Formats: sequence, C-alpha cells, structure tokens
Amino acid sequence: MASDAAGDISYDVLETPILDSESPNLLHLISEQGGYAYVSMSALAAAGDLRAAEATREMAWEQLHSGPWHSVLPVWRDAYSMACLYVARLHHRAGDFEEALKALDMGLIMGGTFLRQDLHAAVEKVTAKASELRVSEEEQGEVIVRKEKADFEEEGISVLRILPMKSFSSKIVGKRSALSLEGFLSDYFMSGSPVIISDCMGHWPARTKWNDMDYLKRVAGDRTIPVEVGKNYLSSDWKQELITFSQLLERIQSSDCTSTFPTYLAQHPLFDQIHELRKDILIPDYCYAGGGELRSLNAWFGPAGTVTPLHHDPHHNILAQVVGKKYIRLYPASLSEELYPHTETMLCNSSKVDLDNIDKKEFPKVQDLEFLDCILEEGEMLYIPPKWWHYVRSLTTSFSVSFWWSHCGDSPA
Repeated sequence: MASDAAGDISYDVLETPILDSESPNLLHLISEQGGYAYVSMSALAAAGDLRAAEATREMAWEQLHSGPWHSVLPVWRDAYSMACLYVARLHHRAGDFEEALKALDMGLIMGGTFLRQDLHAAVEKVTAKASELRVSEEEQGEVIVRKEKADFEEEGISVLRILPMKSFSSKIVGKRSALSLEGFLSDYFMSGSPVIISDCMGHWPARTKWNDMDYLKRVAGDRTIPVEVGKNYLSSDWKQELITFSQLLERIQSSDCTSTFPTYLAQHPLFDQIHELRKDILIPDYCYAGGGELRSLNAWFGPAGTVTPLHHDPHHNILAQVVGKKYIRLYPASLSEELYPHTETMLCNSSKVDLDNIDKKEFPKVQDLEFLDCILEEGEMLYIPPKWWHYVRSLTTSFSVSFWWSHCGDSPA
C-alpha cells in the first residue's frame, strides 16, 4: 500500500518509547559482542536511512543463524527486534503498511523480549492505519474488496481408509462431560491417564469466531507467520516458509486431504503475536492442576491431512479442538523402547516408526503394542500426560490450541 493511494490520510510517527530511551544501552551491549558495524548502521537507520535499517536487520539475522538457536546470545535477538522497529518505522512513514507490519511480525517471531512492548504497540497502530486506509480506498471506489465465502465443512472421506493400521482396534480414550477440577485431579492427573473432556469450551468466543474465515482474515490476514510445508517434520520434503495469514487461509481453502505438501501452522505461539486471537480463548482450569505454571500456549491450524508424527512432550498437555476434528493415537511412556526413538538429540522425543506406513521388518515390536485412540471432536479437549507418545492427524480443516504446563513435582525439561 503506497502513500500516493492514501489521499488525505496523514501518517504520524510510529512511536517506540522503549527503543528511544534504551537504545544507547542496547547498542553498548551489541558493541561489546563485536557488533561495531551494526552500531554504525543503526545510527543511520535511526536518522531515516531505510537501506541502513535493512542492513542492520540482515546483520542481526546472520547472528541469529550463526549456530544452534539455544546458543544465540539474547542481545542479538534484541538487536534483531531493534532493526525490525527501524525498518517498520520507515515503511510506516512512507505509508507502506504491509511492509511495516511484516517487519514487526518478524521482530515478534524471531526477536527478543526487551522491545516486545514497542513491537506490539506498533502492530496495533499500523493495523489501525491499514484498516483506515482500506476504508478510505473503498469509499473512493479505488479498490474493490472481494469477500471470499468459505466454511469448514467436513470432507466426504472414509476415515478408516486414511488412518494408521489397526485404528480403533484397541482401547478408546474415555470421555467425561464438564469434568470438575477435583475429578480431573483424582481420576486422571494423579494417575497420568489421558481423557477427553467435553462441554468445557462453549463459552470461548473462538468457538464461533474461528469458524468464520472472514473474521480470521480481518483480524490476522495481514500478519506474517511461520508455516510448515510437507508431509511432516521428519520427512525429507519438509520445509518452513514465512507467509501471511491470508495466504495460509487461501492454501487451506484450496487444499484437500490427499495433498502431498499441505501447509500447516504448527506449534507456533500465535497468541503472543496476535493479541486479538488471544482474547478469543481462555486457559482451562485444568492447567492449574498440581500448582504449576503454564509453559507454552501454541496454535495448530491447517487443512485435512496434516500429520504430527509419533512423538512425546515433556509437559502436561491440554489439546483444545476449537475447529474441526482430529484422529489421535496414544502410547504410554512405558513403551518408549518398543517405539524406536531417534537417537539424535534433536529428535530423541520422536519415533522412527511412520504409523502411516509401518516397516514391519525394521520395527517388529510395534505391531502388537496396545494403544489408546480417539477422534477429538470440535469443542472437546484431550489431556495428554507427560511423556505419552502421540500421533495426530487432522480429519478436516482444523484449528487447535495446546496448553503445556508443569507442576511443582516436575523435573526441569
């Protein structure tokens, strides 16, 4: 969106109070880590040089990718946030809100926590300005906005045909309606047993709002998000991309369950990034069981056919199915050896076994293992205890939220 299409709309300065007051201290820390070129370029960026701002962002980006993520110094993540704010501020001044918002989202996704408040405030302002501009353009007849009609109808497929072998041949996960916190603690949490909880999400705004493509596009359409493309993260064809939420919606609408390369927003802290969507959900009371604390809150959004391969997680997990339905298979932690975990450190919580195409010669122990499985319906939650192995397949377009939490008895992950 260029400024010449904006008519009489004026663009005031994108305020960054924390950046303005703390940049000398942050630049000093960056220089202590050898970032002299970054510091020099940032002075030009602060003075309004867009090329210098892009150069600082590229320098910080290189530092973010200089080694394993856990070894990246926090100061370089903050440096990346700073550069994104410089870039966004200059695009905003020029009236290019799309590029400004993209830079801010990259700061939220990849940057540190120090300047997060500035980033969120800037997102709110840029989003409001972009909306104002769209209204102005529509009133002038310069832009025709086409409303795409879509819904999340279940595809007419034979469920059993696409599920792993022996699905529903073992035990089914139990289901409890409006389970009390006391009942959850005594019957499932303390014993470490999975359970489906129904009639517990009816009061969430997301239950109605997220079934509306127009709402999702209006609230999040211009935002940049990381997605996975390919069968799953263990496949050789798997890759990651950065696209807008509107592009994800378009891919979901054009996808089908037989797609070899589905696009999936998987395990992303979307609600830290887009606060409007965070207002649509509530933290279940069950997540306070054990007197612990919430560790992560992640979104999972994609078409039918997306798969999360067999793996386990270190924390208690409530998987809330807001839109659509999923097939889930679970194996207890006691069967870890029989599920052939990867030996590499980065994948040690994932199984070598592809449940969609089991190699019986290479993994003979898997065939006779007992498991629990279920179809998690829209409006239901599934409790997955720590270390329980689980495989997940979306049967329809699906939007889920996972709540990880630990309790005081847990050892650090």
